[in-house]
Amino acid sequence: MATTMNAQSQWDFTCDFEVNFGSQENAQIIYTALSVDKELQPDKVKRVMSASDGKLLVHFEAIEARFLRASFSAFVDVLTLAAKTIEEFGPFKKL
Repeated sequence: MATTMNAQSQWDFTCDFEVNFGSQENAQIIYTALSVDKELQPDKVKRVMSASDGKLLVHFEAIEARFLRASFSAFVDVLTLAAKTIEEFGPFKKL
């Protein structure tokens, strides 16, 4: 017996995340660095990113809360690393 699932109802858990980097250049650097890191389980979690007006905008959708939490947590870890790297070695840092 085949079961069909409404694609709209599959993605019940969502989260929108916005980080202001103060400049479009920094937001674009972060976006470019993180966009290559794809979701490990794209059938369970979706992530859509964009950079606009100096902000990184991220939208998550997941089929279960635990997948959303794990994806969001891992993303924040790499985002923090990227932001600290820009802070330390960014274009305005004097060597």
